[in-house]
This record gives sequence, structure tokens and C-alpha cells, in this order.
Amino acid sequence: MDRDEELLRGRVYGQDHDNPHPGPRPGQEYVELVGGPLDGLLLDVTGWTADETAAGVVLQTELGRFGAGGRTVYDPRPGDPRRFDWSGDTP
Repeated sequence: MDRDEELLRGRVYGQDHDNPHPGPRPGQEYVELVGGPLDGLLLDVTGWTADETAAGVVLQTELGRFGAGGRTVYDPRPGDPRRFDWSGDTP
């Protein structure tokens, strides 16, 4: 595992890697991102509606196929709402 992957493990998407407490916080709701460039990160979905969760997400990342400014797409896993599976990258 390279250093970038190591830094991502157990972290919440959007938290700075220098944050002394980059992990999940009590009282928040998270889904796990599975596969792709953000594999293993948690996404805070606190307050999301069922429709918002069902739509999946497009997240900014420098680690995807398109580098800086690129985005990566995650969709909810059928039958397992606590996981979003990677479906590809987009510019």
C-alpha cells in the first residue's frame, strides 16, 4: 500500500489529512466508499434524504483517472445502504 492509500484509510472524505481526528464523529451517519480512488473512506451522509442517498455521489479527487480537478462516481450498493460502490471517474 502506498502512502496516499495509507492516509485515506479510516478517514472521512473532505477531512484534511493533517487533522488530528480525521475519523468519524459520534452522532453522524456515514457510508463506506468501496473501490476506486477513494476506497475505504467514509462519506458523511447525515441529514441526506432517501432520494439523495439513492442518487449516489460525484466527488472531487486528485487521485482518480483525470487527476487534479477530476471527479469520481459512487453509487449505493443494492441491498447494502451502508456502502457506495465506485462506478468510474469523470473529468
